[in-house]
Amino acid sequence: MGRITVALIVSSWIIPLSILVNHIVPEPYMDEIFHVPQAQQYCLGNFKSWDPMITTPPGLYLFSLAYVESLFPGMLFIQPASFFINACSTAVLRSTNGLLDVICSILVYDIIKCLKPSLDNRKATMYAVVLSLYPVHWFFTFLYYTDVASLTLVLATYLMCLKKNYLSSALLGGVAVLVRQTNIIWMLFVACTGVLDRIHTKQKHEESFLSEPEDDYVSSIRGHNISSNLKKRRASNAIAVATKSEKESDRSSDLFSEIWSIVSVLWHMKKELLVSFSPFFALLMAFAAFVAWHGSIILGAKEAHTVSPHFAQLLYYGLVSCCFMAPVHFSASQVVNLATSFWKNRPLSFLLSFLAIVVSFVSVHYFSIAHPYLLADNRHYPFYLWRKIFNAHWSTRYLLVPLYVYSWTSILSMLAKAQKKVWVLVYFLASAAVLIPTPLMEFRYYTVPFFFLVLHCDVTNDRVWLLMGILYTSINIFTITMFLFRPFQWDHESGIQRFLW
Repeated sequence: MGRITVALIVSSWIIPLSILVNHIVPEPYMDEIFHVPQAQQYCLGNFKSWDPMITTPPGLYLFSLAYVESLFPGMLFIQPASFFINACSTAVLRSTNGLLDVICSILVYDIIKCLKPSLDNRKATMYAVVLSLYPVHWFFTFLYYTDVASLTLVLATYLMCLKKNYLSSALLGGVAVLVRQTNIIWMLFVACTGVLDRIHTKQKHEESFLSEPEDDYVSSIRGHNISSNLKKRRASNAIAVATKSEKESDRSSDLFSEIWSIVSVLWHMKKELLVSFSPFFALLMAFAAFVAWHGSIILGAKEAHTVSPHFAQLLYYGLVSCCFMAPVHFSASQVVNLATSFWKNRPLSFLLSFLAIVVSFVSVHYFSIAHPYLLADNRHYPFYLWRKIFNAHWSTRYLLVPLYVYSWTSILSMLAKAQKKVWVLVYFLASAAVLIPTPLMEFRYYTVPFFFLVLHCDVTNDRVWLLMGILYTSINIFTITMFLFRPFQWDHESGIQRFLW
């Protein structure tokens, strides 16, 4: 059990299903009609060619070019035009994501082992395989979209940061931004987690250093020849350290105390952290300079992808994530735990719940966007969710507010059990920064935050992971069957249409 096992299991479905998808859907479909021709232009050496309808940077096309060249080494220089346009066929370009998905599953395995070193290889393998089946990520493995490459590079950035290789992490973060510009937020998130980890390590080191006088004192009363004044001084030091540790332990449950503690250590470590994380800062400055020069974070089709305050998007993400982790968040034990916690802290819980409901109602009423693509394109599942649920009656979207509040309460409570409260706050802010500006309700936007969520929840129950695997497999069978074997025709557009996420 390990990396090789994960790679073999993931490959066992990628290879046959990729062959099937390319046999039934050989031509570019949906967004592929933009991505595939653009990649083929790069294969021809036309690097100045750019389709104005493409909204993301060219990172995926450059990676595909390197991938094709690795498959046929030297052919780029022998017969670049005639050979490479055939080598960069739709099927070959789609296989880029197949390779990246295998790499992604290995990265997930390595991250799990880094975060939970005591976890045995069998469990880590099972968790990595189940996450590879996550339906939205799994589906786009077989098409030429940017999602798989984006997730893979973000996870690689995070893994290097966990291993304290900050230069490699920042470089991979830069490549991730070249695939999808919103990954700049996840690069900053990774840098923040790295800073928090360094600060936590420093705090542990100082605590162990301060506790050394107590050890000396204990050893002195075992027979060491130390003066009585020194004994008293060391004894008082030991008591002071113990008292300080108790106070810090009491304060650790308080978010503001955590922030104050981090800021205090941060100030003393500022030079060390500036040097270690300077590559991230340089990348951030380069990105800011590009946005200032370009005038927008969006590359193409700006009219359809304008930045908008879509606060309801964050609510949708919370509910969708809980649904994809239904065995965890909607289990009887989780409901009981949340109810018990609510009752123990009644005054504060009532106040926070009231504020959350009010904010959610305001977000749904004033900041819920019905994008034209969502309303008009019946090839996507969100179209049917919007029409059958959100828009079924004017009250439906408001009736979902308690579910939104429950979902985020469950998510934050689970994360708080396994992570520092500051880490949970940083995760929430990063998710909000990525999702709120996006006007279109798309499940693809939820993939990266969902992976970070699952990786950092302390879910070690094999039964829960097995149920999640069954849930994902069932959804995947349904979606791939609908995509391949239930095509339909449009009255206003020629060609075969297919259902997808």
